[in-house]
Amino acid sequence: MSLSIIILAAGQGKRMRSRLPKVLHKLAGRTLLEHVYVSALQLNFREAHIVYGYGGRQVPETLAHLQAVNWVEQKKQLGTGHAVRQAIAHIPTVDDVLILYGDVPLITYQTLQRLVDAADETGFSLLTSYIDDPKGYGRIIRDGKGDVLRIVEEKDATDEESSVCEINTGMMTVKAKYLSRWLEELESNNRQGEFYLTDIVQKAVAEGISISTANPDAVSEIRGINDRVQLAEMERYYQLVQAHHLMRQGVTLMDPARFDLRGELEAGRDINIDVNVVLEGSISIGDDVTIGANCQIKDADIADGVVILPNCVIENAVIGERCRIGPFARIRPRTRLAKDVHIGNFVEVKNTEVASGSKINHLSYIGDAEIGKDTNIGAGTITCNYDGANKHKTIIGNDVHIGSDTQLIAPVKIGNGVTIGAGTTVTRDIEPNRLVHNKIEHREVKGWKRPKKKQE
Repeated sequence: MSLSIIILAAGQGKRMRSRLPKVLHKLAGRTLLEHVYVSALQLNFREAHIVYGYGGRQVPETLAHLQAVNWVEQKKQLGTGHAVRQAIAHIPTVDDVLILYGDVPLITYQTLQRLVDAADETGFSLLTSYIDDPKGYGRIIRDGKGDVLRIVEEKDATDEESSVCEINTGMMTVKAKYLSRWLEELESNNRQGEFYLTDIVQKAVAEGISISTANPDAVSEIRGINDRVQLAEMERYYQLVQAHHLMRQGVTLMDPARFDLRGELEAGRDINIDVNVVLEGSISIGDDVTIGANCQIKDADIADGVVILPNCVIENAVIGERCRIGPFARIRPRTRLAKDVHIGNFVEVKNTEVASGSKINHLSYIGDAEIGKDTNIGAGTITCNYDGANKHKTIIGNDVHIGSDTQLIAPVKIGNGVTIGAGTTVTRDIEPNRLVHNKIEHREVKGWKRPKKKQE
């Protein structure tokens, strides 16, 4: 049998108190819906159908990069049964249908595969779980032999039914030929006036179709997110799981509770990460790397032996072996640092290649530049790369010494071995091995009186 997937993502999420559809809120830097999609993507399936509604085209437009997705609109949110009905017409009747929820982000591929496999014999499987406090969940009602009879939503449950601790997660696998017929038979005669997908359980039982059940490995997998408190709790849980995984790989985290990984990390050994470090996107960190407190690193490759001091921001950059960065440095996109480069405090580097052994240690802006080997750039140096309309490049050779408070007016090329005196403004190319400075007359005015503010 072939597998089709339906992910329900049409709800507003009123308790989030947000104009943003609930499934677009983020957990660990990725939308809730993407978490579900990524887990489902590991299954062998024909196509995923995502049902959207609240927010109009906001969900499909935000997540247009998702592949193998058919976006299906639910114009009116009339319940889960009604939502699935919007998608079933797109699914061949020979398929099994896996139904998932876009606000249950920590569901794993392993659990989903178990749920799909459980439907092999009967054609119908439910994902259920036993929890101590089942408040808010529909209950699984079984007969004396342990067979599933029906699912009762909490709002419609009797006191006896409410005491049941086996809950419905909402996730199921059903043969499309059954599902399409049962969906047409659903009625909305309940307190909510909605079409409950769970009502198909009774229809299956009435037709003598057995219902298999599967369970997740952890209760966290089936936790839905309904408000920002739950979102924050799930974020911390998720981050702690990632932190423990990294520590077992050889990463030292000074405080796992104050660490965030919002993407994918390829980590070496003997990495030391201080508190409040945020890693985003795709990141590679080599061996023997130290990252100080309060750093934010996104989409970066960091080689062995790098030291990143506190309060640095690095984005879309390559950091070579044994570089030293910070504190308070900003490495902006398309920057490449070779080995043994020093970038010091309050230095900003953008779209620049810096060769080995060069240093930019204090209070400088270097943008759209190439810097050779063993060059030293003094405090307050600026590459003036923007003329108000276009960016221009600065090329600095090997073994160049640039004095403090120097302005390099791009486009400009500084040859090898050049020395530039402090306070110089460079407006044209400099040949190798030259000394360059702007002579400024020193003046003193005797008896000069500082202007005073006029009395009103």
